[in-house]
Amino acid sequence: MTVFISTPYETDDGDFNDLPAHVWPRCAKREEDGVVTIAGVPLPEIAAEYGTPVIVVDEDDFRSRCRDMAAAFGAPANVHYASKAFLTRRVARWVDEEGLALDVASENELRIALAAGFPPERITVHGNNKSEAFLRLCVESKVGHVVIDSRQELRQLEAVAREAGVTQDVFVRVKPGVDAHTHEFIATSHEDQKFGISLATGDALAASTEAIESEWLELTGLHCHVGSQVFDAEGFKLAAERVLGLYAEIWKTRGVALGYLDLGGGYGIAYMPGESPLDVAAVAKDLLAAVQDVADELGITAPTVVVEPGRAIAGPSAVTVYSAGVIKDVDTSYTTSRRYIAVDGGMSDNIRPALYGALYDARVVNRFTDGAPTATRLVGSHCESGDILVEDATWPDDIAPGDLIALAATGAYCYSMASNYNAFGRPAIVSVRGGEVTPMVRRETVEDLLAREY
Repeated sequence: MTVFISTPYETDDGDFNDLPAHVWPRCAKREEDGVVTIAGVPLPEIAAEYGTPVIVVDEDDFRSRCRDMAAAFGAPANVHYASKAFLTRRVARWVDEEGLALDVASENELRIALAAGFPPERITVHGNNKSEAFLRLCVESKVGHVVIDSRQELRQLEAVAREAGVTQDVFVRVKPGVDAHTHEFIATSHEDQKFGISLATGDALAASTEAIESEWLELTGLHCHVGSQVFDAEGFKLAAERVLGLYAEIWKTRGVALGYLDLGGGYGIAYMPGESPLDVAAVAKDLLAAVQDVADELGITAPTVVVEPGRAIAGPSAVTVYSAGVIKDVDTSYTTSRRYIAVDGGMSDNIRPALYGALYDARVVNRFTDGAPTATRLVGSHCESGDILVEDATWPDDIAPGDLIALAATGAYCYSMASNYNAFGRPAIVSVRGGEVTPMVRRETVEDLLAREY
């Protein structure tokens, strides 16, 4: 007789019907009939109208996290929402209405923000390989800051600004040699990687000096970024300490006091019930105090600290709802087996488990479940053995084809990294607020894919 493997699923109390409040959107609730609602809207109703997979965004959750960040760092203008995490025109308008600034990392992200009517003076532009056309759009649009990522780019931007007859405000992106503990692919501050200009070699000082001496560039601050999924201020504090040394050097040698220190993003969120959520207020208080202390020690005026949260705002605000399809039991040895549940999406709408080994909390959202605990793997529908959304969990054995399964905390880097693998269309996106559903992005169809072909 085959015996199912029993492996613990990471829940606080072992009840698969519970929704961990620090992982799921703030307006999510399981009702008395077992149906999960967000902002009062039943997820099965959204699935019935918009199909699955469908991304459901809790607008009030998103906005409240914008306000939390603004309060923690002193003012909305000090928080630049990192649009690479999740960007649509509606998202850009939410960010604008909450008073935050916006950071973009590509020409098309900038164009989407401008199409949404986002004020260009509150846009900061990133990118390690900005084209001349991209730089020209930045200058012509009168964006607030361009973050210089190389000395080659500095000279290209200077030429573009000279041609336009305007002075462009810039930050210089510095590699401070601080690597917050994170996945290798998302660590962004150590020396051996593509972003930024080295502090250790003196290149960052040289680039800063060149920007200061330029008639067409105005250096107003420095930028650095230590990594992703960071939950405390230690990495940020060490990076700030090293970069502030450059501020002091610039003041000593050039007599220039820079106004801003952009410490980037990377603030983490809880993806699983056993993880702790980010304490935004505590991290900000610790970080801001450290910046002030270091500035006092160096005898310089502390610059205004700017941060760029993306995941910490968008991530917890959304869930992705799938429909369960084929369910099969697979022998893993002579005595054990695992249940595979396939859903109608997968790595085309959420590449992070395959790319980073990312973990997600998933629950049935159309009813209560009460089956026996069973070793389960949640997989997608793509022609790839690595198309796994939840690799190792213990779920009730009464989950059936047609049930709706939602992954929480999919607001960041799921839609923005989505693909058309196996010619899958990218999912629809809706927002919910006060019992109302608002379409944000329609489902991509095969006609959309064919429309691009000659």
